[in-house]
Amino acid sequence: MEIKDDEVKKAQVVEARARNISHNVRCTECGSQSIEDSQADIAILLRKLIRDEIRAGKSDKEIYKKLEQDYGETVLYAPKFDLQTAALWLSPLLVAGAAGGMWAYNKHRQKTNVHIMALNLVRGVPLTPKEKETMLDLLTPPPPQGVTPSSLWSRWRGW
Repeated sequence: MEIKDDEVKKAQVVEARARNISHNVRCTECGSQSIEDSQADIAILLRKLIRDEIRAGKSDKEIYKKLEQDYGETVLYAPKFDLQTAALWLSPLLVAGAAGGMWAYNKHRQKTNVHIMALNLVRGVPLTPKEKETMLDLLTPPPPQGVTPSSLWSRWRGW
């Protein structure tokens, strides 16, 4: 009975490992499905190959390596990081860096735009209505906060 239980446990381990590996291997015929989900002939053959390799005592890494050698790197859902795939792996960082750079440049440009408008005024170049509005917003002081004599007078008169 104990021998039978060991065989059942061993079969369960082989099946679990085979399913795990099969979920990470792309069907070469379907392309968008794993070989675990695909019913294509090649997927059935690859599942059998994986189970045979596990029964032969090979590790998961050895099985992945064999599949990659036989079918190419695209058969694996998680490509390895090397010189050829560096651009693929680093592209999100490059896009985020470019977006951050554009944001910083626009912020800097907004600040220096006031200086350019001031230089244009000195040179006698007329301002556009938008530039005039921006300059007035920057040059006029904000209204005083708090209690002033005029605000007291307005409250007393009821305005």
